[in-house]
Amino acid sequence: MSEETRDLVAQSQSVADFDAFFTEQAEQHEGVPLKLYGREYVLPTSLPLLFTLQMERLKNSADPDDIRKMLASLFGPDALDAWAVRGMTDRQLGVVLVWSTANCRTPGSVSMAEAARLYDEREGTAGKAPGNRAERRAKPKGKKPASSGRR
Repeated sequence: MSEETRDLVAQSQSVADFDAFFTEQAEQHEGVPLKLYGREYVLPTSLPLLFTLQMERLKNSADPDDIRKMLASLFGPDALDAWAVRGMTDRQLGVVLVWSTANCRTPGSVSMAEAARLYDEREGTAGKAPGNRAERRAKPKGKKPASSGRR
């Protein structure tokens, strides 16, 4: 057996070390920094699997514990509470998430203004004043013309 063949056989019998491979790849990229309420965060270089799975599973949940768990993988365990105390609105949270998920995948791909526009389009509020959706739904739509009673 030639030396080259022995090297190939030795390589084929070695363990594929994904730990080393992923560590090497992560070191080649830096996460995108952002500042929110005076605190700096650095986004991961790709979306954590936990975030992606929870986002899909919880997209219709309003439970703060569910949202807290999802955000923890990007911003740390105390992010939601810190932001809520500072008065963050649901729209602001949505804009931060749109911007963050886009820029984790491709840094610089979405501006803050573009993230706001994308969020508003997704929520069906494009061109409307931001505010409490429940309040907007509760407002009367206007009076209907009175019926003559005839058919």
